Amino acid sequence: MGKYFGTDGIRGVANEELTCTLAFKAGFAAASVLTKELSHKAKIYIGRDTRISGDMLECALAAGICCAGADAVLLGVIPTPAVAYLTVEHKADAGIVISASHNPFEHNGIKIFGSNGCKLSDELEAAVEALIDDPSGASPVTGGKIGRVLPMAHAACDEYVAHVAEAAGSLKGLRIAVDCANGASSRTAPSLFQRLECETDLIFCQPDGININTGCGSTHMEALCKKVREGSYDLGVAFDGDADRCLLVDEKGEVIDGDQIMGVLAAALKKQNKLKGGVVATVMSNLGLKNFLKDKGIPMAATKVGDRFVLEQMQKDGWNLGGEQSGHVILTDHATTGDGELTAVTFLKVLKESGKKASVLAGEIAHYPQKMINVPVPNDKKKTVADQPEVQAVSREIGEVFGENGRILIRPSGTEALVRVMVEGQDEKLVNEMAQKAAKVIENLYSK
Repeated sequence: MGKYFGTDGIRGVANEELTCTLAFKAGFAAASVLTKELSHKAKIYIGRDTRISGDMLECALAAGICCAGADAVLLGVIPTPAVAYLTVEHKADAGIVISASHNPFEHNGIKIFGSNGCKLSDELEAAVEALIDDPSGASPVTGGKIGRVLPMAHAACDEYVAHVAEAAGSLKGLRIAVDCANGASSRTAPSLFQRLECETDLIFCQPDGININTGCGSTHMEALCKKVREGSYDLGVAFDGDADRCLLVDEKGEVIDGDQIMGVLAAALKKQNKLKGGVVATVMSNLGLKNFLKDKGIPMAATKVGDRFVLEQMQKDGWNLGGEQSGHVILTDHATTGDGELTAVTFLKVLKESGKKASVLAGEIAHYPQKMINVPVPNDKKKTVADQPEVQAVSREIGEVFGENGRILIRPSGTEALVRVMVEGQDEKLVNEMAQKAAKVIENLYSK
């Protein structure tokens, strides 16, 4: 993790941490680094979600790109995975998304994709960061070499919708409720589900710049659960602000998380002889998923938290399904990044073809109780907390208590002065007790 780039791009409160000056520098640096070897005038796509700060940051970012001699092509409000897809499909030289994903509206972020539609490597991120801090490593262009700001020449959202719809075909006969989080999917979900011929009711699909993710979307599932429970729907779908993730709700109004989604899709792909290898999940994925896949004879690998690490492992192993419990699901036969709408329609296709209820499909993947506690620690100490003798001792004790039916995971936060303690097991009361015990040991270490 670098000075500016976290696990998912450059993030911060707009006009406070993520300023127009930083956006300009990021645009200039990214264009300079990613296009320096090109023999043609570079073209960089820019998309954004519905945040009020998106217009402002888009202007600053585009100015930096033009200053470096590249053209900035504005896609407008569009899901993050659509930018990745269109960057590859149109042979653009890079794609950039202005979004803070599931975070509150006052936050924003800058996500950068290379020409391959994938997030940048650590090395490229480091090069961009170095140029942000010291722009003397590249020179602004002059004269006719200055870039231009161009509108997308055709309907970008329509092209992306057609691509996603192709993965599912007709879903006629299904009745669904869709929560667009007042975010980017508000631009694409209405036409996508109309094209798929399923009866669809949309909620939180009227963005006003400040209502993105507010009491809605994949981080606030209550309204969707209530609507599905009371409205006799086959499935509920909830996206986050930039629609690169989704969570689902079964016909009983119960949440289907990313682990359960991956389990259902893995079993279906294996049955169709379309699963390549196994499933790449993260260390946070539930033991229920691991046990389900083991029973199905499907291998599972676990990476650090972050969809970029999942994708790197998938590419290394040649596997085509991976993701996170939070709803980032990557289907590399169709996409280069997590794609909430693609995930939703793929699950809906499995649901329709199975003839089963969503609760039955998802219910095959047990969900062990998990307890997460965030413990404040000095920022310069968080990476070594798990190595402390007292912490290792309590971890061994908890491991012995649970055996193969539970675990403890202690990891530093990637963005805050916190250590995250996660305990998982079959007995919810015992899980809570052990998590509190481990958290107390860590608190005592740094309260002296």
